[in-house]
Amino acid sequence: MEKVNIKDILEKSGFLFELIYNESPIRTAQEGADYFNVDIAQIVPTLILYTGIGFHVLVISGARGHVNFKEIKHLLHCKNVRLATKEEVKSVTGFSVGNVPMFGIPLPYIVDKRLLQFSFVYGGLGEENTTLKVDPRALFNLNKVVGSLE
Repeated sequence: MEKVNIKDILEKSGFLFELIYNESPIRTAQEGADYFNVDIAQIVPTLILYTGIGFHVLVISGARGHVNFKEIKHLLHCKNVRLATKEEVKSVTGFSVGNVPMFGIPLPYIVDKRLLQFSFVYGGLGEENTTLKVDPRALFNLNKVVGSLE
């Protein structure tokens, strides 16, 4: 799978963003909130879901704490939804779990509308020890969004 240059996409988009190089790995939303001294709701895990209608990217607020599979099933009108395995994530995205970027994956996206309450959110760029700080509106404008969570 060919990887896209997310920095190029963002530069051309006009959305404000910053690349932040972390001194240590950030593995959880709470670690991210502590590291950047921001609300946990601004930390954006990027998850890959396996559904009865194919793989999807789920970009959610760290404040959610978990994935509501019932809500996803209802949103996508499908019966089966689960987190993709580590092997599936690598196979369908080209990235390992923990390094999945918020942009540039050629799959349908589901994005958490709660993120829009912030000027900036923090999440993956697809590079080790690098965090992307970005205007959350970019998530809705630069991805193929097929649904959103309230």
